[in-house]
Amino acid sequence: MSSALAPGSTIGIVGGGQLGRMLAIAAARLGYRCHIFDPHRRPCAAEVSARFTSAAFADEAALKAFGEACDVVTYEFENVPVAALGVLGDKLKPGIRSLEVAQDRAVEKRFIEATGARIAPWRTVDGVADIVAALGSLGSPVLLKTRRLGYDGKGQAWVHSPDEAAAAWEAIGRQPAVAEARVTFEAEFSVILARTAAGETRAFPISRNAHEDGILRRSRTPAGAPIDAQASEAVAQAAAIAGALGHVGVVTVEYFACEDGPIVNEIAPRVHNSGHWTIEGAATSQFEQHLRAICGLPLGETALVTGMASMDNLIGGDVERWAELIAEPGARVHLYGKGEARPGRKMGHVTRLS
Repeated sequence: MSSALAPGSTIGIVGGGQLGRMLAIAAARLGYRCHIFDPHRRPCAAEVSARFTSAAFADEAALKAFGEACDVVTYEFENVPVAALGVLGDKLKPGIRSLEVAQDRAVEKRFIEATGARIAPWRTVDGVADIVAALGSLGSPVLLKTRRLGYDGKGQAWVHSPDEAAAAWEAIGRQPAVAEARVTFEAEFSVILARTAAGETRAFPISRNAHEDGILRRSRTPAGAPIDAQASEAVAQAAAIAGALGHVGVVTVEYFACEDGPIVNEIAPRVHNSGHWTIEGAATSQFEQHLRAICGLPLGETALVTGMASMDNLIGGDVERWAELIAEPGARVHLYGKGEARPGRKMGHVTRLS
């Protein structure tokens, strides 16, 4: 504990969205102050933080001054310029390597394969001809995904035949991409795992996830069959991925539960939407666990505090049900304070415990 950050220290968070907001709330409970760095005028994380810097993510001078005002710096999402964050040096946790891998789907896939984990067959795509070739080698259909900046189903298109290749290429903005073979799976799940600088790891109970239109709709823990039978293998793979990254903090590995075992879909080098249930449902939330890891504190216990926990996202107009949900016995409602409830925008979530 001699190297742990003392209460009263300042934690910098690059990104001011809902994940940054929940990190800042968890940090305040531990006696830390948070400083948000985000280009928006008033992001929702700034409302619950001690300080806020509004500047472009690529503004190295602003980032340098921000880093000097913080004792440690982390990030709440991965689509930030790696080169600019280099000015933060060793204060940045997790480090640059985790961002470099997670930002590019082709780099990420090669990295995951090198750790020994399985992924869906795939090919790189730089044009229509590559899409047609991928259909020939991977079979039909293939899922086209931009290599960078895609999330919540954005930057993706299914391709069922060569005749659809040109339209799919236009649909993703003619961006460098990967093509993935379709995976037959029984369920989707995620492993949320924390790793310390000393290499200690601890995983949360696994969440079964359900998506609609590419956006996470619900997570449920325990995950149930067939996921439970694949849990130990999936956790071991996630720990190997975190170790190969030299990751410090929480990392999330999303999986497909297939008949012959787990297949990795993608990784997120941060706290994750599918772990929001941990705020009320686990002995330590994913947000506190991330802070413990980056601040040099011992990792907390991760066990469920009840028989079952479920989390539902409030997306777009769902948030208009806030009064009804707050009145529901046992419902734990989290509203992010984002303002306009646009379609597809995550406005909050509600957790229910058994």
